[in-house]
Amino acid sequence: MTNENTDNSQIEYVLQADISKAGYEENKTAISNIQINVGQGELVGLIGPNGAGKSTTIKSILGLMPHMQGQITIGGSNKRWAYVPEQPIYYEYFTLWEHLQLAASAYEITEEQFIPRAEQLLERFRLTKERDHYPTSFSKGMQQKLMLIIAFLLEPDVYIVDEPFVGLDPRATQDFLALLDAARCSGAGVLMSTHVLDTAERLCDRFILVNSGTVVASGTISDIREQAALYDRATLFDCFQALT
Repeated sequence: MTNENTDNSQIEYVLQADISKAGYEENKTAISNIQINVGQGELVGLIGPNGAGKSTTIKSILGLMPHMQGQITIGGSNKRWAYVPEQPIYYEYFTLWEHLQLAASAYEITEEQFIPRAEQLLERFRLTKERDHYPTSFSKGMQQKLMLIIAFLLEPDVYIVDEPFVGLDPRATQDFLALLDAARCSGAGVLMSTHVLDTAERLCDRFILVNSGTVVASGTISDIREQAALYDRATLFDCFQALT
């Protein structure tokens, strides 16, 4: 089945992924027939049980799969994406501030743009005092904040976020959601993979539910309920249980 069953002619997409098949070995398919479209200002939830193909889908979008057939298109004004991984990735001998400088340099952000933006984000996530410290000494939550700061620093057209709530305390979660909402108001789109289904149901505009390497349902919560053959007040968790 396809992911889109509505009239999309008026939507400007910042991410379009049409994955025919992808796998880690040449003749072994891990996922197939997955289409994902994310519009400007839209938050799309990628959900599914462990081993369903969510991580493989994200890796395919990022160009990290060794064997992938399909097409990935990044739209928007600057055609820039930012990825926030579930497990923080950092350089052992770089300070927090040096990580931000590296990201800014890679995306050709001028020093005049970089410094106030970086300082504002550090203050927002309460990491100003740690700017010259090494992330190896940080807690998992602080390391995750570093990943979020880099993503927001880049001001991309599309955010690809994998389990963003892992390790974040309630206040950091609130800060993350506020910044994400502001980014969406500016036209950015978000693809978010998460197991936190109650939060996903509250935040996401649409959902893509994958199981056994392919899409089993997609659309708004009403669409998902219909495809799961459940009643009008069924939760996303109820639909998840029925479809997987």
